Amino acid sequence: MTGRSGTPARRQAERRGRTAESLALLWLRCKGYRAVARGWRVPQGQIDLIVARGGDLAFVEVKRRDDLAGGLVAVSPQQRRRITAAARAFLLAHPRWARRRLRFDVVVIRPWRLPMHLPNAFAALP
Repeated sequence: MTGRSGTPARRQAERRGRTAESLALLWLRCKGYRAVARGWRVPQGQIDLIVARGGDLAFVEVKRRDDLAGGLVAVSPQQRRRITAAARAFLLAHPRWARRRLRFDVVVIRPWRLPMHLPNAFAALP
């Protein structure tokens, strides 16, 4: 029986994704960000990390890829719409955060390299 998470390959991919998110959060903490939420899900979509620093609130998508370009291409327009919808739902549920400067970041985790944090990697989509 494979359980709720699916095949062994899918479970391994989920573990790798959680590990990448942990590394990204550690990197962002070293840069002065604090975690607001992790793995925030609503029916509209999911946000890997939500972090704050100063007056900024960043919704962060984490990608584990072999190279930077692969990480950026992996955030498709459809995925950006889902992240944007989830961010709106987060702000409705937590209105105190809506007063911050909002942005959408990407952190690319590459093997044997430091994480690459790309602030304002994409704009909100309708």
